[in-house]
Amino acid sequence: MKAKTVWKEKMKFTGESGGHSIDLDTKSPLGDDSGLTPKELVAIGAAGCTAMDAVALMKKYKQPLEAFEVRVDAPVVEKSQPPVFKEIKMTFDFKGKLDKEKAIESVRLSQTKYCAVSAMLYKSVPIHYEILLNGEKIGAGESSFERD
Repeated sequence: MKAKTVWKEKMKFTGESGGHSIDLDTKSPLGDDSGLTPKELVAIGAAGCTAMDAVALMKKYKQPLEAFEVRVDAPVVEKSQPPVFKEIKMTFDFKGKLDKEKAIESVRLSQTKYCAVSAMLYKSVPIHYEILLNGEKIGAGESSFERD
């Protein structure tokens, strides 16, 4: 994978990879808050990676998924320099007439075997998750990948 970030003005940048682009900026007073911050992109990248795993597995399991989202809460250790994530909390929110065990298994496999972004982050920050099915909590856990 190759990517680049091009400075536009002030603290505005455009990130580019694979023919796609995204705007980056920072909050006031340095920036204009006109795009995502790099830390927000990391959180979205983690959510997107694991969400794609979970949906692919639910399709493999022939589950009638009606709606799905992964929410990330990544509080920052404010007194550290640079400020880094203290932990990552993910909420997997499934909707539909789904087999509860299949939903749990899709998340567990993503967070122990398949999600490359979570595997990279796991080396520096704990990742906890909870699983909801139609608004009801059906499971929880912590990411666990083999460390090199």
